[in-house]
Amino acid sequence: MTIPAHYPIGTPGVAWGPAEVATWLARQVRHRSYREDVLSVVDALRARYEVVEYGQLDYPPESYPLLAIKSRPWRNDLPCVLVTGGVHGYETSGVHGALRFAEQHASAYEGRANLVIAPCVSPWAYERIHRWNPQALDPNRSFRENSPAQESAALLRLVADFRERVLMHIDLHETTDTDESEFRPALAARDGIAYEPGEVPDGFYLVDDSENPQPAFQQAVIAAVAKVTHIAPADRNGQIIGSPVVAPGVIEYPMRKLGLCAGITSARFTTTTEVYPDSPRATPEQCIAAQVAAVCAAIDFALAHAG
Repeated sequence: MTIPAHYPIGTPGVAWGPAEVATWLARQVRHRSYREDVLSVVDALRARYEVVEYGQLDYPPESYPLLAIKSRPWRNDLPCVLVTGGVHGYETSGVHGALRFAEQHASAYEGRANLVIAPCVSPWAYERIHRWNPQALDPNRSFRENSPAQESAALLRLVADFRERVLMHIDLHETTDTDESEFRPALAARDGIAYEPGEVPDGFYLVDDSENPQPAFQQAVIAAVAKVTHIAPADRNGQIIGSPVVAPGVIEYPMRKLGLCAGITSARFTTTTEVYPDSPRATPEQCIAAQVAAVCAAIDFALAHAG
């Protein structure tokens, strides 16, 4: 993994302005199709679930419908469960894990929970295998009132009517080698600060909410995923990505304070998954399977402890 001495856009120590953002945007290349990879799968589920268009991203000359999959029928006497993927478009197994869960496992919860699945929150970034949207904004730091990110604002509108009734929200992510080779250096350059190299953990881990920790819930998810792929160990400082490991494979962030997706509801149980697709010990299929195992374990635990 090669890390440049300084990012090729902007002046070190000076935050980007519109010119630098435009230069960055001009470098972005479409690599895959949201319509083929995501919308086609969602369309095939319309016979089994309600599919709602909860927004549209307009990035001329392109436009992206934002789709969510909902239980049919919706029952007001049941708890709500929220599954989100693709908040960072480059984190592939999050998108396909959410879709795989909808295809193969969601029906098992019929009559037990109302499911809402938003499989690809950031389709422009999905196509370009990137973390940011076209404004060089990170949607996963933008889930707050009057959000500057269209992706985040749309998802907040989707959950507004039922956010107080959500029992569990799981947000599916990846940590990749490109976090260190591209995305964190770009972030430092954008903000005009020095880039401090970090260590990419080899394995799966979870991010709990430091303002509402649920350790038993997190460990139930870890135990399920450990049957599919390996769990990331702590580094020599007892940390994962700079945060103290509070239990095997678990760190904590203040979800709402940071504007993270997993903090958008009043759910008792929340977690953010982090799969490591660049590990020599994991295949793309294992990464998707790990996401699915995490979703199923999270829902099972939440429903068993809903009282």
